[in-house]
Amino acid sequence: MKGKIILRWISNIITTVLIILLVSTVFVVISSRASGGEPSLFGYQLKTVLSGSMEPEIQTGSIIMIQSTKDTKDFKKDDVITFRTIENMIITHRIVKVENSGQRYITQGDNNNGPDVEPVLAQNIVGQYSGFTIPNVGYMLHFVNTKLGAALLLIIPGLLFLGHAVLTTRRVLRLVELQNN
Repeated sequence: MKGKIILRWISNIITTVLIILLVSTVFVVISSRASGGEPSLFGYQLKTVLSGSMEPEIQTGSIIMIQSTKDTKDFKKDDVITFRTIENMIITHRIVKVENSGQRYITQGDNNNGPDVEPVLAQNIVGQYSGFTIPNVGYMLHFVNTKLGAALLLIIPGLLFLGHAVLTTRRVLRLVELQNN
């Protein structure tokens, strides 16, 4: 009798974990697609770091948290900002010089030999680096933003949940059979 209670508890825990995983996965995929590729929550966005220009502070393959901002003229030298380039690329670099009372910023990656060629216009700033980094998770987040990654992230937890449901149904049917005999 004790073994059945323990099995029931384990089954309930597994079911709960799979449901949470499935719901979380759906949230991440929908949030990523809605925000143009990066999840956003409470004014913060997660960005994937795909280059080593800010190493050693920010490692390649990390995810960083940036705080979205509407006031883009309030930054000062040494702030780390995320901005959109003319080619529509997202870059995170440190401000090395403020020009025109915060209308333009000269930026440079910590690991780069010189400043960026193009100054950053205030209206192109996406947000400011919050200092929060998780190493290596960016590779996974970048993969999730591909069609294959999004599909796998939805299909795998769904299949796990379905498999668990089939096993639980089998177990219940066996118990019903034993009780009828």
